[in-house]
Amino acid sequence: MTSIVTADMIWSLSLLITTIPDRKIAPQEMLRSAAALWIANILVFASWYWRLDAGGPREREMRGVHTDGAFLFPQMTLDRDAKRDMGEDQWSPGFIDYLFLAFNVSTAFSPSDSPILSRWAKTLVMIQALISFTTVALLAARAINIL
Repeated sequence: MTSIVTADMIWSLSLLITTIPDRKIAPQEMLRSAAALWIANILVFASWYWRLDAGGPREREMRGVHTDGAFLFPQMTLDRDAKRDMGEDQWSPGFIDYLFLAFNVSTAFSPSDSPILSRWAKTLVMIQALISFTTVALLAARAINIL
């Protein structure tokens, strides 16, 4: 399902790109479409990260504690005593952690506080950043009438 939504999102972005030179879409409609694509980009990639990291949510839940994966979350770098003092001794990333990661990739075009450790995750982050950058660049170009 996530694959279909991802392909749909990329298709929608390509349609948006092809309509810019013709100026067939009203600026307000283009802004709404681009904003929807940007939000979809965050949600879709948060879902990818959540579903694939460390074997997925079920596998992470079965392990109880998250010690390895494609992303190095700050909680993973704390020693046992610090985790216990914070009440995070059984910490495992939830969807909100992946949503935060995806939001930062889409706004900064890079991860913020969670280094990327695996090649598949690096590839997904690059794709997400490219989609976000393209969406933002097209909006800016259209807004100042460059295209």
